[in-house]
Amino acid sequence: MIDINSAEFVISNTDPALCPDDNKPEYAFIGRSNVGKSSLINMLTNKRKLAMTSSTPGKTTLINHFIVNHSWYIVDLPGYGFAQRDKKRKKQIRNVIERYIEERQQMTCLFLLIDLRHDPQAIDLEFMRYLGENGVPFCIVFTKADKLKGGEQKPKLQRYIDALKKEWDELPPYFVTSSEKRIGRKELLSYIEEINLSISQTENTSSIN
Repeated sequence: MIDINSAEFVISNTDPALCPDDNKPEYAFIGRSNVGKSSLINMLTNKRKLAMTSSTPGKTTLINHFIVNHSWYIVDLPGYGFAQRDKKRKKQIRNVIERYIEERQQMTCLFLLIDLRHDPQAIDLEFMRYLGENGVPFCIVFTKADKLKGGEQKPKLQRYIDALKKEWDELPPYFVTSSEKRIGRKELLSYIEEINLSISQTENTSSIN
């Protein structure tokens, strides 16, 4: 598993063209408002206030870059599906999200956060459909597992997997997490480390050839 030695805020903006211009891998995190995205990022990096958490849903409206170990980025994307935004604002946020996902070549993997307490939601399933149609590599990160009793976690997870199997021949990788209990941290960071190693090996092979 990766040792997180440093994690720092770099830049916020709404334009993918203004994101960092190096070629470091980017791991983007996205989900519906109030899914626990900032808390998860803080748990992964061991920095309680790296990503700002808020009791007000829908607060993140920018693309936020954080450099980790000076070698790869965590990208905090705006939350989608916040009911209290007006139509124009929703369209603006959706445009920011879609432009980043579709234009940003450095985005290595998208981590889609889902609150494990809830039944499968149409808006999340639709977003996954969009990712699949556009060939976007993504994982599902189920959050707030600690809010469920032990006996409730497995049936909730299975219900979601059953819903996905209706549309997906092959399921995307998925992780069960709790920011409060630090569940899933090792698994997520190990997954990122595997991808980083694979990228590094590919680059070394290319430079030799």
